[in-house]
Amino acid sequence: MLRKFIKMEGCGNDYIYFDCLNEDLPHPEQVSITVSDRHFGIGGDGIVLICTSDVADAKMRMFNTDGSEGKMCGNAIRCVGKYLYDHKIVTKESIDIETLSGIKHLKLNAENGQVQSVCVDMGAPILEPKAIPVNLEGTQIVHQDIQIGRNSYPITCVSMGNPHCIIFVEEVASMELEKIGPLFEHAEIFPEQVNTEFVRVIDEHTLEMRVWERGSGETLACGTGACATVVAAVLNGICKQNEEVTVKLRGGELKIIHSDETVYMTGAARKTFEGVVEL
Repeated sequence: MLRKFIKMEGCGNDYIYFDCLNEDLPHPEQVSITVSDRHFGIGGDGIVLICTSDVADAKMRMFNTDGSEGKMCGNAIRCVGKYLYDHKIVTKESIDIETLSGIKHLKLNAENGQVQSVCVDMGAPILEPKAIPVNLEGTQIVHQDIQIGRNSYPITCVSMGNPHCIIFVEEVASMELEKIGPLFEHAEIFPEQVNTEFVRVIDEHTLEMRVWERGSGETLACGTGACATVVAAVLNGICKQNEEVTVKLRGGELKIIHSDETVYMTGAARKTFEGVVEL
């Protein structure tokens, strides 16, 4: 079976997008494993299906490189908005996208009929441990020392539709994430595994972040992770609520505002190429 696809990226977080508005994609879990391979496939951080929705302008489904389905992806949802607008499937600049973590509201910033950047209302952060989920006691997990492997880390836990564990460190460039990341991802306290962000504070409006994503390993960027990082920074007194924070990722920058009621994420969305793949 031949199937058209489009490759898009947000801050280097690259996914392979399939238009499923008129035709389903069978076995997306296996398709993601196959086509995401960077040596024997197209190459990407996973696949995204753009589907019809009864409650929003469209529905997004995202699958990681190991075939597991993610509930939300901040960088991917911006690209979904771009695809819908650039292909004139929607013609308005404020749209709603259904995800497994709820309906997300997008404001598209377009020039000459092409979306350049998107602001996403990511919703209120989830801080209650059981809802994240993380198997620790308390109403919030903020700067709590936890033994992971042979070391103790002060963790802050937040869900932005996906579970995140944030650790503030002195520097991130030389960290061996390929060794440390899996220890967090598969730690017993995280029953659904976890995305882990290691964050260096530059100043109260600028953070540097590297991320180890469950099911994918280290990626160049993570939108929900950047949002969770700013929420954690506010909880730890590093950043201020209602003020814009720049999160520097390996693949680019995201602008995040943690307001009183929600979290706003703004970043670029870009098409890299499109083609046809045999499935």
